[in-house]
Amino acid sequence: MATEQELQSLFNNLDRDQDGKVSINELFLSPGLSAIISSETNTSSPQELLARYGLGEDGSITFKELKQAVEKANNLT
Repeated sequence: MATEQELQSLFNNLDRDQDGKVSINELFLSPGLSAIISSETNTSSPQELLARYGLGEDGSITFKELKQAVEKANNLT
């Protein structure tokens, strides 16, 4: 279970171009970090994470969307 601060730090590490979104490419560039995200959101892959929780059609997820996904999985402390 992650705190909001830990989740924000993880998101910031994944968001390599600092555009406020984590793309599928950024998730694949950091397999260890994306595995943590998958665990926290109860998804099996970056593709599933984006399909289930990425609200935009640009192949990315914002911090707000990620936070909601972790909350839905009951893994935010």
